[in-house]
Amino acid sequence: MYELTVKGHFDAAHALRDYPGECRNLHGHTWDVEVTVVGATLDDIGIVYDFKQLKDDLAAVITNYDHVLINDVPPFDVITPTAENLARVIFERLVETVGEQVRVREVAVWESPVARLVYRP
Repeated sequence: MYELTVKGHFDAAHALRDYPGECRNLHGHTWDVEVTVVGATLDDIGIVYDFKQLKDDLAAVITNYDHVLINDVPPFDVITPTAENLARVIFERLVETVGEQVRVREVAVWESPVARLVYRP
C-alpha cells in the first residue's frame, strides 16, 4: 500500500458557539490542512496519485474557507466550526473529489503549530 500526504493552508476566523471559554469569541487562525490518501495500484509511469493533483484537489476544497468567517460558510452556518467538524467536512468533500485510484485515509487540521486534530472515518 502506498500513502501520499500533501499539505495546504488558509487563513480564516471562527467563533465556537456555546464554548465555555474565550474561543466563543471571534478569533482567527492560519489553518494548515494535511490530506493523506492510500492506494495499492500504480499507473503506467509508476505513480499512485499525482502530488500535484492531490494539492489541486485540496486547494479546491479549502479555498472556500480562505479569508472568511467560517461560521458563515455552509454547513458551518448550522454546525459549530470546530477543528473536528472542519476536518470531517474537508474529508467528505475530498472523498467526492479524489478519483477511484486512491481512497482518502485521513485529514489533519492544525489550528496552530502545536495543535493538531485528525479525522479518520
